[in-house]
Amino acid sequence: MKQPSYQGRLLPKPDEEVFDQGLGFDLGTLMGRRQVLRAFGIGAATLGLAACSDGKSGSATPTATASASTSSGEIPDETAGPYPGDGSNGPDVLEETGIVRSDIRSSFGDATTTAEGVPMTLELTIKDLAKSGAAFAGVAVYVWHCDRAGGYSMYSDGLTKENYLRGVQIADADGKVKFTSIFPACYTGRWPHIHFEVFPSQADIADSTKAIATSQVALPKDVCDVVYQEKGYEASVTNLAQVTLQNDNVFGDDAGASQLGTATGDVTSGYAVSLAVGMDTGTTPAAGAAPEGGGQPGGTPPSGAPGGGGPGGAPPSGAPGGGPGGTPPSGAPASAAPSAAS
Repeated sequence: MKQPSYQGRLLPKPDEEVFDQGLGFDLGTLMGRRQVLRAFGIGAATLGLAACSDGKSGSATPTATASASTSSGEIPDETAGPYPGDGSNGPDVLEETGIVRSDIRSSFGDATTTAEGVPMTLELTIKDLAKSGAAFAGVAVYVWHCDRAGGYSMYSDGLTKENYLRGVQIADADGKVKFTSIFPACYTGRWPHIHFEVFPSQADIADSTKAIATSQVALPKDVCDVVYQEKGYEASVTNLAQVTLQNDNVFGDDAGASQLGTATGDVTSGYAVSLAVGMDTGTTPAAGAAPEGGGQPGGTPPSGAPGGGGPGGAPPSGAPGGGPGGTPPSGAPASAAPSAAS
């Protein structure tokens, strides 16, 4: 059973209210709240003046602090979802030549399709909390996310032969990795997000069990509101209106406080999303764990995707083998969105 947490930090007194956790915890919480405010770019003079879209392309340009969002503790382990592409549930892109790359917009190998959408770069700064937050140089970071229609390459109908929006980078001396991509959609039942796994080195990526962290980046609402006015993101407008960071089955335990990326830019030149990722190698990762309570509040998996949206299940019909047996959901529409647990 998942131990209660607040702002990504385990409660020292799990049976007590948050305000009864003691002075040390309160001081840490105060610092965490200040960091969240900085992540949103909120100051005393600007509180309540968040940018919002008037529905016109590029009419609003949300801005945030240029520094990466962070938390005072270890980033929570989250589900890898049913579409990881790391060999743990069917297809394995991490064994393919060409997966180590910074621009993940196009498929590679036998496929050449390029995912369309609002340009986005993602920069993650990996920190080793076991070494006082020092840069975690040399770790391999695998990133994947859905396209602007909410589909996942290698799994969704029509995309089983594609591998776009997936890639690996090796952290530099500052612990940084940077990817060039497109802004992902919001699909039914989930807050807009980006998945990532961290491995000790490039040599370890072929074995999903060697991941030392599995988590997700939450995307800021003000930016999502603007991006989803663009062509190709139409369904995201309705889907985003039906979910919040507070009720999302992954980010809901702390409203994404420790996983909310910052974003700067606009729809024309693109957005730069960043997040500082604290990792404690002294703890045992719960890599790929499903959300508490099963994490299935709603949403329809892509036709032929793992049934029920959980980490297990069969790969889609026609996809590379490797997943357990089973049949796809009957009657699933060809354009169905991923499930809520992904």
